[in-house]
Amino acid sequence: MNRLILTPLLTMLFVTGINAQTSSGFGFKGGLNYNANGKYFESISENAKNPDRNIGYHLGIFGKIGSKVYFKPELVYTSTKSDYDNDTFKMEKIDAPLLVGVKVLGPVSVFGGPAFQYILDTEYDGISINDIENDFTLGLNFGIGLNFKRMGLDLRYERGFSDNEAKFFLNNISSNPDRLDTRPDQLILSLSFIL
Repeated sequence: MNRLILTPLLTMLFVTGINAQTSSGFGFKGGLNYNANGKYFESISENAKNPDRNIGYHLGIFGKIGSKVYFKPELVYTSTKSDYDNDTFKMEKIDAPLLVGVKVLGPVSVFGGPAFQYILDTEYDGISINDIENDFTLGLNFGIGLNFKRMGLDLRYERGFSDNEAKFFLNNISSNPDRLDTRPDQLILSLSFIL
């Protein structure tokens, strides 16, 4: 009896997967980030604090060119948050991944490519940080996606290529600034809709 129900259901999913997001176009995306930034160094010591991961979010637009092999540029607003003991580091940025993907089986595809990042705003423990080494940085995105008709779901990993330190003073005790690596390290879960 279970086979009578399961066989048509699996057949329907397979046929739907074959017709999954085969057209080029553009659309909207959004989702959650599970992120952490780099180490935090206090001015009075060289002991590094590693961040606790936290949840952030992203919203954006994307284009898609091709079907079996495709190019997918994105423009995404991202908000991240990392915790260091009792202090919080928040960052807002614009990400521009340039992804190349390949359909591997039915609705499943794999993708990867460079991710350009422009930092809009940073804040540590309620203090705005303006002294970041580079506002514009480069990283890498790679992941796996599922696409059904106009809907898509993907899970990817993002990592910055090089250190990008922010320097700031939390107290007036030391003439050395505190330092924090703003380089992203995150898992990104996205839901997309192609128009």
